[in-house]
Amino acid sequence: MASKQPSSAANRASDSGTPSRVRLDRWLWAARFFKTRAQAKAAIEGGKVQVDGARPKVAKDIAPGAEVRVRKAGFEQVVKVTGLASQRGSAAIAATLYEETPDSIETRERDRALRQMQREGLRVPDQRPTRQGRRALQDLKRDGAASE
Repeated sequence: MASKQPSSAANRASDSGTPSRVRLDRWLWAARFFKTRAQAKAAIEGGKVQVDGARPKVAKDIAPGAEVRVRKAGFEQVVKVTGLASQRGSAAIAATLYEETPDSIETRERDRALRQMQREGLRVPDQRPTRQGRRALQDLKRDGAASE
């Protein structure tokens, strides 16, 4: 007895061999935002993923042109979906599935630079130094230059 395939448009592939719509958890996994589908599912259920500004369900179908926000490991990426895949492929293929917005790139790079400075011990102060603090810095710089 031959099994019947579902004939819904969501499950059929287009002429190019790529699906017309893909579940969000599967797309996040295929685009290499998460190592496993279980991690993608947990992130969606935890509110760490938004699609077009709304909190989606795990099985939401995603289509090209959608804006996806992914918060992960202390930073947020905002990407536009440019391609679909239901199978995980190489990193080169995964990179073609989305395009990061310029604002997202700028924010991510600024946060990365700030974290790097903090790791090296440089803390950007919240306010300007007081007169006493400024003079202490000048003395420190002067003493440091004299010892060299």
